[in-house]
Amino acid sequence: MRIKCELSQPERIDRYLSNQQITGLHSRTRIEKLFEEKMITVNGIIVKKSFQIQNNDIIEFDLPEEEVVSTVEAENIPLDVIYEDEYLAVVNKPAGLVVHPGAGIRNGTLANALVHKYGTQLSSSGENQRPGIVHRLDKDTSGLLLIARDDKTHYLLSQQFQNRQVSKKYLAITTGFPAEPQGEVKTLVNRNPQNRKKMAVTPEGRMAHSLYKVLEYYEYFALMEIDLKTGRTHQIRVHLEHINCPVLGDTLYNNQKRTMNSVPIEYRKRIKFLLTTHLRRQALHAWKLGFVHPVSGLRLDFEVDMPVDMQKAIAYIKQIFVV
Repeated sequence: MRIKCELSQPERIDRYLSNQQITGLHSRTRIEKLFEEKMITVNGIIVKKSFQIQNNDIIEFDLPEEEVVSTVEAENIPLDVIYEDEYLAVVNKPAGLVVHPGAGIRNGTLANALVHKYGTQLSSSGENQRPGIVHRLDKDTSGLLLIARDDKTHYLLSQQFQNRQVSKKYLAITTGFPAEPQGEVKTLVNRNPQNRKKMAVTPEGRMAHSLYKVLEYYEYFALMEIDLKTGRTHQIRVHLEHINCPVLGDTLYNNQKRTMNSVPIEYRKRIKFLLTTHLRRQALHAWKLGFVHPVSGLRLDFEVDMPVDMQKAIAYIKQIFVV
């Protein structure tokens, strides 16, 4: 393949190539592999991925056919598919389902279910252990997930996420509620130095930005909507804990003792019953998802109701606290 560069200013060649939307060259891993194998030249000279290209430079490379074989086994796990076409799908993930294999988990994941349903008609840009996976939800978070069915679609959707053009809204039942009925949390987030399984608000890290709004008050609890402007690991859970209204049932950021201590002593047995009977996970649900279809250019917006366990939890709380 031969490309004549049209640039107003110098640019790294790897970044330039990733933005060209070349069929078969939408994975950063694929681009890096070509540089490692010294298969890319500029004006006839082999270059590294950090090379600064100029206007009218000629980039040349061969793009061999690459058969991507997923290492994820197909498993007949039921999927709640909200939307699908030849380019992408939107699924409603249940709580308790891990998104992809890793950390000793090989089977029983959403990725296993996707391979069973779509076979090789999934993107490889999410790496072999993550076929079709554009973004993730925690195991015990339910709700909407976007799946790419080819590499070009995966790349274009990933660009929308990076450019913060994807709308992601969540519902959370919280222990307590913020001082104001709506507002924002904007902090740096990084690994918790005392517990590597947790994230934390820290002096250094990646910027995380969340908007929140209280939808209903239940005396000592609340139903909140969170609009994510960034997508950091555990972002909602960390931010709500940071403003002292952690997600109900979140054993990592809001243990049972903390929840029990948030209500008067005469209610504690009932709250314990709630957490052991109706709600056995964090009460967090990816409620709404909106994006631009990368092929048709149409805006797509999806919404799914809260799952039964969260609905039962709210009904139970209302019985106790709402007159």
